Amino acid sequence: MKLDEIDHLLLDELQTDASRTLRELGEVVGLSPSAVQRRMERYRTSGLLARTSAVLDPKVSHDLVYAVCLVAVERESPRLHDAFQRKLLAAPEVQQLYVVSGEWDYVVVLTTSGMAHHKEVSERLLTEALNVRRYSTLFVLNPIRTGTAIPARALKL
Repeated sequence: MKLDEIDHLLLDELQTDASRTLRELGEVVGLSPSAVQRRMERYRTSGLLARTSAVLDPKVSHDLVYAVCLVAVERESPRLHDAFQRKLLAAPEVQQLYVVSGEWDYVVVLTTSGMAHHKEVSERLLTEALNVRRYSTLFVLNPIRTGTAIPARALKL
């Protein structure tokens, strides 16, 4: 699918706030509501728009603990990697999971409801994991910018 400048704008706007009406989105990108709807349908059918979700405001809860865990595995085995990844993907506290190069094998971003919850989650997911050789946790003191939006201009389709 080829994306034009309006597609880039619309995709960025959708990632910012997809709850806006077709009319509101159209006003921002210079299209009619029906043209916005046609483009959004094209994004959905092509698989570009994977889902629409709600974003909770973390400021509502003062006890959230954000942690970035660096994980090194014991043995390199597709079966062991797959089992570890499935275990982490099943945990709602895992917000992001990356396979990385270098000294560490994984970066795991966790969000928990306090230090006791963090301890329970990290023990369950990391300490008790059979193939984890070691891990290090960095606690986030001040989340300056969070998000998962992909800059639409970076897409190569």
